[in-house]
Parts: sequence; C-alpha cells; structure tokens
Amino acid sequence: MKIVLQRVSEASVTIDGSIVGSIGRGVLLFVGVQTGDSQNKADFLADKCAELRIFPDDEGKMNRSLIDIGGEALVVSQFTLLGDCSKGRRPSFIHAAPPEAGNALYRYFIDRLAMKVNKVETGIFGAMMQVYLINDGPVTMLLEK
Repeated sequence: MKIVLQRVSEASVTIDGSIVGSIGRGVLLFVGVQTGDSQNKADFLADKCAELRIFPDDEGKMNRSLIDIGGEALVVSQFTLLGDCSKGRRPSFIHAAPPEAGNALYRYFIDRLAMKVNKVETGIFGAMMQVYLINDGPVTMLLEK
C-alpha cells in the first residue's frame, strides 16, 4: 500500500458537482492498494496515519497526532499512486490491485482508521473525483508498507 498523507486545515471531495466527503482540521489520505497487499499492511498504515506526530504542540513542534488533536480524516482511493513511469511515456498500472480486491482493502483500511479517529469521510472508490484541500504547513508525507 502507498499513502500520500497531507495535513490539512480543511478538505473535501466532489463528484458530479456534489460534495461526498468533507473534513475540517486533520489529514487527507490518498490511498493506493497494490497486488499482494494484506490486512496486516492496512492495519499498520491506518495506525500510523492516526498516530503519526505531525501536528504542532504548544511550542510549535510536531509532537501531536491526529488522535491527540481530535482531528478528522478524508480518505480518497487513488490507484495512480501505483503508476510505474520508469519506461516509456505512459504509466503502467500493473502493480495496482484488481478493482474488487483494491476496494475491499480500501474499505478495510477505512474501518480500521475509524476505530481510532472520530470522523472519517471518504470519496467513492473508482469514481472521477475533484479533491479540494488547504494543505497546512505544507506538510505532506509518503507512507508505504
């Protein structure tokens, strides 16, 4: 699994002009599921996203987690994170999980994250989405397992 995590002041995802998910302060997570990914990987990464100390404490140091601040999460499926651009001019998505398996692990990841975070919103797996965000910092992390 690959995740791009962005610390945000707010974020939302829109499909066909309608907002399907929105959050205030927290994290926007773009999630890509690879062939061979497991629930163990999803558990590890969901816990990491909830517990990663990327929010400032009273001294401005990154010492607080999403859990610590009572933050929110917006999770958006993004198989293009798995695009291999090493050859040619068109990305290859050979490492992306098939849609049914990818969606199942994406849903599992969301459920695991919701065990730790008060509010978890999502996009719709496989849909064409527009994502709006205000990156806070900016803080962007790449997480893999």
